[in-house]
Amino acid sequence: MDIAVGTTGLRKTYLGRRGRQVAVQGLTMRVPAGGVHGFLGPNGSGKTTTIRMLLGLVRPDSGTAELFGHAVPQRLPEVIDRVGAVVESPKFFPAFTGHQNLRLLADAIGAPHRRVDEVLEATHLRERGADRYAGYSLGMKQRLAIAATLLKDPDLLIFDEPTNGLDPAGIREIRDTMRALGASGKTVLVSSHLLAEVEQVADTVSIIGHGRLLAEGPVADILRGPGAAQVRVGVATPDRAAALLAQEGLLVTREGEGLIVTTSDPSHVTRALAGHGLYVSELTPIRPDLESAFLALTADEGLGAGADHVRPASGPDVGAGAA
Repeated sequence: MDIAVGTTGLRKTYLGRRGRQVAVQGLTMRVPAGGVHGFLGPNGSGKTTTIRMLLGLVRPDSGTAELFGHAVPQRLPEVIDRVGAVVESPKFFPAFTGHQNLRLLADAIGAPHRRVDEVLEATHLRERGADRYAGYSLGMKQRLAIAATLLKDPDLLIFDEPTNGLDPAGIREIRDTMRALGASGKTVLVSSHLLAEVEQVADTVSIIGHGRLLAEGPVADILRGPGAAQVRVGVATPDRAAALLAQEGLLVTREGEGLIVTTSDPSHVTRALAGHGLYVSELTPIRPDLESAFLALTADEGLGAGADHVRPASGPDVGAGAA
C-alpha cells in the first residue's frame, strides 16, 4: 500500500501559563494514497498542530513526518508542489471576483490560466466566478479556497475543519467536492470533529485523543471495533431486564419501552434474560456509526467531556501548500 502521509512518534509541546503543555504525543499514523482519509478527534486533540507540522509551519520536538516518502520539513521543497492545504481563514481580495482572485494566484505560482476555469468547474463555482468575493457565502468562500489549492493540480489535499460554520447546504457542497476529489485519485486528508459528516465521505480514518492515536484503518473496520456493536431489545419488563443485563456487565440504556444494549455477542442478551424467565420480542442490530465507535474508543481516555466537541453533524487559509 502506497502511503501519502506518515508520522512516527511525532511530539509537540507548547509553553503555556500552566507550564509545558503537550499538544501531540508520540503520534504514529499512516494515510494511504488515494481516497478520503478522516483525521478525527475532539477540539484541542492535536489535529491542527499535526497538520501544521506536516506543512512545515511548526517544528516537532521529536519524531518524524513524511509526505510521499519525503521527510518534513527537511525535504518539503521537493514535494510541496504535490500538496495543497486549506488551513484557517481564506485570504482573497474582497473587491475582486472569484475568477480574478484565482488568476492572480495562478500568475504567482506559474499555473496556466486555463486552470482557473477548470478549478472553478471542479468546485461548482464556474457560474459564480464573475461575482465579487465579498458577496460570496461562507460555503462559496470555502470552495474558492479549495479551488485555489487545485490550481497546481496537487496529489494531496489537506483540509482542516473545512465545514466549520457552514449551513447544511454548504456542508453538502464541501462533502460532494471532497468525495469527487477522492474518487479522482487524489488523496484528501480532512480533519474534523463532525463524525457523521466524515463518515459519509471517508474511506479510512485516524482517530486521536489527547494528541495520540486511538484507532486507524478503513471506516468499516473501525465501525466493527470493540464496543461499537449495539442491539435494540424489546422485552415485556424493560426495567427488570435492564437490571439483569447490567448485572451481566453489559451497558444498557432505556429507549422508550425498549432497551439499547452494547455487546459484542447479541446471543448473550437472550441467554441472560431467558435464564430468568424473560423472553425478547425484538433483538435488532443497530447500525454502528463513527460517533459510537469514537465514544467506545475514548471511554478510558478521559474524553467524556471532550466528546461534547465531537458532534455527529446535524475556515481555511490557503496555507503553505495551497499556492
